Amino acid sequence: MLKKYSKDLISTINKFDKRINKNFENLKKNIIQSLKNGNKVIFFGNGGSASDAEHLATEFIIKYKNRRKSLPSISLTTNTSLITACANDFNFSYIFKRQLESLLSNGDIVIGLSTSGRSSNVIKALDYAKKNHCYTCLLTGNRKINKKYDCIISVPSKETARIQECHILIGHALIEDVEKNL
Repeated sequence: MLKKYSKDLISTINKFDKRINKNFENLKKNIIQSLKNGNKVIFFGNGGSASDAEHLATEFIIKYKNRRKSLPSISLTTNTSLITACANDFNFSYIFKRQLESLLSNGDIVIGLSTSGRSSNVIKALDYAKKNHCYTCLLTGNRKINKKYDCIISVPSKETARIQECHILIGHALIEDVEKNL
């Protein structure tokens, strides 16, 4: 079973194409410039992607491989009181956008994770960030996404687990490169 699982993951990674690499490089370049300008990187997602958002924000703040200055980052998935209040008082689709309304600064990097690419709360937040002059990136598994964001990295798989595993792989490669360049 583990061998088949590994083969499936490797097969997905081997399907990464020039577009994924180009978008990765653009995202990395924009994160480095944004951090140099005093901005922050904001992550969010639902379910397993919420955990991935927390994981990646932690790598920026604490460290990945190298001891270094903390890099400004936040995951919008950690404040359960805020999330449940917003879902109750407004609607679940506003839980990330509402937080951006108070936290977002012009020039921030905003990264939404949605394996389907259709999570309304992720889309609303990315749309809000885009309108407010931030660099927006969607990490997804859906290849049929409207190109309204600055960066879309679509993992070539329909399996949620493979997509999430690749999102972490991409996130780890990203923070490693950012650490080397700051």
